[in-house]
Amino acid sequence: MSGPSPAARRTVLKSAALAGAAGLGVAACSTESKLGRAKNPTPTEPVDLGAADAVPVGGARLYKEKRLVVSCPAEGQYRAFSAQCTHAGCALDKVEGTEGNCPCHGSRFDVTTGKALNGPATVPLPEVPVTVRDGKLIAGPDAKKS
Repeated sequence: MSGPSPAARRTVLKSAALAGAAGLGVAACSTESKLGRAKNPTPTEPVDLGAADAVPVGGARLYKEKRLVVSCPAEGQYRAFSAQCTHAGCALDKVEGTEGNCPCHGSRFDVTTGKALNGPATVPLPEVPVTVRDGKLIAGPDAKKS
């Protein structure tokens, strides 16, 4: 008895290739391998962000290396949020005005409220406590304690 015909084998190989390509598409939206993904989207201990006046009044600043974004709605008032997108865990790559951008799928967030403005993200960025000590911004747990 001879093996499968060349046409049947090609059909099987094509199907396998298509299934593999489809799997890559699913993997591209997986949260397992997203660039910049951190296990904890918010700090687990206080983080010194440096000079408070580095955040412009009425604007915001992205601290990529600390995975935080801080806004200053009025002089001496600060709000901080995780800079990790709530859709798939990518780190925000820039802030334009008061909007933070996720480079992976195009989600945008209001960095003064954390609210998702443009999907696919629908969940707001987690807020992080922030305070000023000796002219420096301190974010994370216990940041509000003196």
